[in-house]
Amino acid sequence: MGESIRHENFRKILFCTDFSENADRAFVFAVNSAVRNAGCELHLLHVIPEPPAQFWKGYIYEVDEDVDARAKREIDAKLAEAYRPRVPADVKLVIAMRIGEARHKILEYALEHDVDLIVLGRQGAGAVGKILFGNVTERVVRKADCPVLVIPPAPK
Repeated sequence: MGESIRHENFRKILFCTDFSENADRAFVFAVNSAVRNAGCELHLLHVIPEPPAQFWKGYIYEVDEDVDARAKREIDAKLAEAYRPRVPADVKLVIAMRIGEARHKILEYALEHDVDLIVLGRQGAGAVGKILFGNVTERVVRKADCPVLVIPPAPK
């Protein structure tokens, strides 16, 4: 009676975070998907928009320090603190940060790493985050070569 639906085994899942409450909610779905797919790698990606990155270089950090390295260390530490303890030991975790336009960097990362599933929240943090991440989500859904799981905000 027709072809049965095949369950897709994901080898690499990309979770994109802006550290918002809804990204945290999406993280649960990403981890659960990785756990259900034995041997799956879970990639955590945070993209810093270019203007703030340029702002940091000029105003927040000392001129003689390697700003990109410092920003990367701080973001890696935040990712590790917020997410690493919640990933089971049998799931390989890859933490990454990129600087640039989020929608492009997410799609670029997914292609570079041959990702099978992208998981992200529908909204970002605050008014700016909603504008940035809302557009990011729409673009990623339309342009991705793999399935995209979009997690809506929790009901109020």
